[in-house]
Amino acid sequence: MKKILFLSAFTCLSMVIYAQNDGQKVATPSAEVVKATVPDETLLTKETEHDFGKIPQGKPVTYVFVVSNTGKTALKIDNVQASCGCTTPEWDREKAIEPGATANITVGYNAAAEGPFTKPVTITYNGTQTKQLIIKGEVWKTPAASAPANAAAADLKN
Repeated sequence: MKKILFLSAFTCLSMVIYAQNDGQKVATPSAEVVKATVPDETLLTKETEHDFGKIPQGKPVTYVFVVSNTGKTALKIDNVQASCGCTTPEWDREKAIEPGATANITVGYNAAAEGPFTKPVTITYNGTQTKQLIIKGEVWKTPAASAPANAAAADLKN
């Protein structure tokens, strides 16, 4: 008797669940729908990383990253954020980049601290999209004093 009650309760519950679905097939998103919801990357750079190599301490360096708009609508660079105060990005804050056009982002590094460095710079555009650029290199310590005077140089003048 318990088995019959259990089976009838199970059957009734199954019918109630099936009735909620109304016999319709549950749609799963297709690959095209998923692709349409993921924004295309419209801000492209020729390179995402620049290596300054070895630079002398105290000599600031800069590099210009060229970015291009591969989308179908104009885009605006909202912010360019460096990871620390030793790195300074500059860009035209007012200019919208038209489709197919390019813009420059100049990234400077002050080279005050000795040793290797790797600094990320994050570009925020179209409100929420981001792209990261990297600058790196090695700062070598400059000598504390200039080269000693050469006494023989005076003999060359005569």
